[in-house]
Amino acid sequence: MTSRWITGLGIAVLAGAVAACGTTAPAGDATPTSDPDPTTVTGTPTGSLAPPPEPTAPTGGLPQVLSGTRQVTIVRAEAFESGLSVTDDGRLAEVDGDEGRQLFVAVPLQGRLFLIESYQGTGGGGPGAGDPVCWRVHNPGDGGSLSVEGAACDAGDPRQRFAIVAADTGADDTFMISNRSAYLRTSARSGLILEEQGDGSPTPDGFRFTDNGPAPTR
Repeated sequence: MTSRWITGLGIAVLAGAVAACGTTAPAGDATPTSDPDPTTVTGTPTGSLAPPPEPTAPTGGLPQVLSGTRQVTIVRAEAFESGLSVTDDGRLAEVDGDEGRQLFVAVPLQGRLFLIESYQGTGGGGPGAGDPVCWRVHNPGDGGSLSVEGAACDAGDPRQRFAIVAADTGADDTFMISNRSAYLRTSARSGLILEEQGDGSPTPDGFRFTDNGPAPTR
């Protein structure tokens, strides 16, 4: 495991400016819509969605790692050496080595919604990173768990619009990640999955975002 997962850099948290009219940036989760399969996961909310707004930078203050200008590694807070990667088979997973796309850029869309881009390592960002793939909710359509896969980036796809909010851990680099109320967590049987919160549900996992320099130039 590379040192970039172990050594966290300090994150400057920008203070959120409140406008004179008293409004603040809206908060919200994006809920996974099912893939175009004939069946859907039981209990997964469905329904029509209003057309998503054009991506805009949030008006509230965001930490640098969520500014869209930094690339980060993401490690589950309870993990020791495993980090998140969009593997060569296209699924988001925890890995112990250097395989797959392990550098991520959280691109602000609206409020606390983000497009999460994934890159191969390029030695600190800059040109030459190539086109990213983005996180997208995958519904297997057979009653199985929702998961995250890599896909061509599309900010208008609700399945790619992830909410990232501070985890209740007291650490300013640790966040919970969700898509329309389904939270990213690890499952002993299925690996990383998205699961809705309900009575008796496990607490969503927190994920540490570690700054790894400027985002790749595109």
